[in-house]
Amino acid sequence: MDRAPGPSVRLRLTLSYAGFLMVAGTLLLAAVWVFLLRYVPERAVLIVPDDGGAPGDVFPVRSNLLGVFAPRAAAVFAFLLVFGLVGGWFLAGRMLAPLTRITDATRRATHGSLSHRIQLPGRDDEFRELADAFDAMLARLEAHVAEQRRFAANASHELRTPLAITKSLLDVARTDPDHDTGELIDRLHTVNARAIDLTEALLLISRADQRAFTREDVDLSLLAEEATETLLPLAEKHGVTIETGGDITPTSGSQALLLQLTMNLVHNAIIHNLPEQGTVWVTTGVHPGTVTLTVENTGEQLTPELASTLTEPFRRGTERVHTDHAGVGLGLAIVRTITEAHDGTLTLTPRPAGGIRVTVELPTSPSVSS
Repeated sequence: MDRAPGPSVRLRLTLSYAGFLMVAGTLLLAAVWVFLLRYVPERAVLIVPDDGGAPGDVFPVRSNLLGVFAPRAAAVFAFLLVFGLVGGWFLAGRMLAPLTRITDATRRATHGSLSHRIQLPGRDDEFRELADAFDAMLARLEAHVAEQRRFAANASHELRTPLAITKSLLDVARTDPDHDTGELIDRLHTVNARAIDLTEALLLISRADQRAFTREDVDLSLLAEEATETLLPLAEKHGVTIETGGDITPTSGSQALLLQLTMNLVHNAIIHNLPEQGTVWVTTGVHPGTVTLTVENTGEQLTPELASTLTEPFRRGTERVHTDHAGVGLGLAIVRTITEAHDGTLTLTPRPAGGIRVTVELPTSPSVSS
């Protein structure tokens, strides 16, 4: 935005300091003048000593008071003006020094340098709070940009893989006319389906991240029941038992996205479980101002450090698995994005006995809280 040039903040503060000092000086001199007018007599008074000696001083009268007071008052005004301008310029510079550092950091961030921090020294005040808030914003922005770059690199790699496999299969079919066409079609179908799933997952993340959805009242307990019923055949295939329970949990958001969130959590809990006789617990709860969806499962021992990385895109637990139901490595990344788009929090906690507990906490529906 183009703006007309104007005086600097430092100059305006300097003039403000000097102007305030001049007003204070004027009031002080006015008070002195009123005092003199009140106590100075109208006629001259000859002061005679008590011992009868020579006459002493003659007290000044009002007639010549102005001539004596005005030059001295003018000198005081000149001193106050110079002192106010010089002192105000110095004080304004000292007060605005933190803003200079913040402006410099802003310019660096504008040119792509997100690693710079203001780190303003001194005790806590408004400028320090502003600088600390700006540093925190830069840290979050730097982490977000780094995450987006990793996501773009990983997505490019994941999308390149099915294309490379497809090219290899077609090259084999071209060089070997006697190759089994049915097997080739089946493999191409599998690779193509995986590429479509990955693309749809990326689009879902983009849609949730942009919050391009209409909010409506949603009951998480009903979504949990729907997800468990849909994935029950998969659980039976893996020998996993699903246990559900909890309260009615009204929240606000996109029913389709929240169902996708629940499906992803239950699906991951089934796939990443014990080889046999595993268990998945799906519970919902209501708390003051929030509702929760908790999905936990049995499985391998996980460290807190590993658990904290599972929401990163294309992370699949302790290793990169590629079974029929392994997904595309975006399950928990989608869960995190949908949760954040609904102003919620996602918590991953390793279970002492093995497996993990995933808790999604969302705000209560406004229609219920009101």
